[in-house]
Amino acid sequence: MPNVFRIEDLARPQLSEEQRAALSYGETLKIDFSEDSILNAARERTGLDDFGSEDFRERLAILREEWGNNSSSYGLNKAVLQGYLIRYAANRLLIRDTFKKHPEIHDQEIEQPVVVLGLPRSGTTHLVNLLAADKRFHSLPLWESYEPVPIPNEQSLPDGTDPRYARCAEAWERMQQGMPLLAAMHPMNPDHIHEELELMGPDFASYNFEWLAMSERWRDHYYNTDQTPHYEYMRDVLKLLQWQRGESKHWVLKCPQHLEQIPTLMKVFPDATVAITHRDPVAVIQSAVTMVAYGDRLRHKTIDMKYIVNYWSDRIEHLLRACVNDRTAAPANKSVDVLFHEFMANDMAIVEQIFMKAGLELNEIVRAQIDQFVKDHPRGKEGRVIYDLKKDFGVDPAELRERFKFYFDQFPVHAEN
Repeated sequence: MPNVFRIEDLARPQLSEEQRAALSYGETLKIDFSEDSILNAARERTGLDDFGSEDFRERLAILREEWGNNSSSYGLNKAVLQGYLIRYAANRLLIRDTFKKHPEIHDQEIEQPVVVLGLPRSGTTHLVNLLAADKRFHSLPLWESYEPVPIPNEQSLPDGTDPRYARCAEAWERMQQGMPLLAAMHPMNPDHIHEELELMGPDFASYNFEWLAMSERWRDHYYNTDQTPHYEYMRDVLKLLQWQRGESKHWVLKCPQHLEQIPTLMKVFPDATVAITHRDPVAVIQSAVTMVAYGDRLRHKTIDMKYIVNYWSDRIEHLLRACVNDRTAAPANKSVDVLFHEFMANDMAIVEQIFMKAGLELNEIVRAQIDQFVKDHPRGKEGRVIYDLKKDFGVDPAELRERFKFYFDQFPVHAEN
């Protein structure tokens, strides 16, 4: 029986000695969010200086200003956010340099990918893991998504480990030390299959920045900007990864953002097979906001529970309204709607449907690979968190559910307790 956790101190965290020490150390840091500071750090890390198209600077400026001027943010959090911007800028340099040296990468084709899209906390991770167990697919591990191109002349560790993998493992270890219950909500170990929107990071794009820091200005910019160029950038980085691996395969991908970008997704990947997961939005929201509030103990000096639940309720509604409006942009013969309660009852039946739509055989070899993955990675092994939307956030689940009637009317999703 896995451990069951109830987080009783979301609004007023009882910090450990280690957490207090980390926050105190963070306040001693001088964090510079200027463009020169970030881009010079990227140049120094890579030895490169060609960032390519200059349009990214406008998007970088929004993040620099919104994150750098947030007075409620701990110094430790600002250091982490600055680190993300430096890493993305460095990755942009490395990606640009690789394409300049090897223009033949553009000849790679990303053919007939299988793309999982659905709300966060709606089974997308479990589904993509089952599909990716099939060795006929390429998938995207976290460590490679964080640093898709090696730093020039950087040597492997003495045991042969890629230093990019080692950095990702060290970061996950630090995250667990600071937030020990995070693994029970959202594991981020290096081999974890990650969302391909991470590959939009070097183009300073995607809604992923909202998960790093709730950012209204960034959100509004994203809403009002055509995302096609950023999806094309992400596709090209997938080409680069495929070229590095030296083998063409179908890709299995997954990302919640695609729910509000289905026409864009299909424009950039016109032969994709799409699996859309559907779950009670209230169950999704209570899980997501609990995770955000838990993380905020090391991000913000005060935790605004009302703001968190309002922000992510609005965000989930935007995702779902776009999905309802644009669902038909994914052709019926190449898409599957995955109801959460049915997926949890019989996950292999869903996998079979997806393989059939993708025109792939689910043979005994593949079944054995999936069975082995399930055996090696039992669900819930890190424990389970108990959520209480009413007690923690002052929101009545039934009342919140009424807000999403438009979604329940479209899809036969089961309301959850």
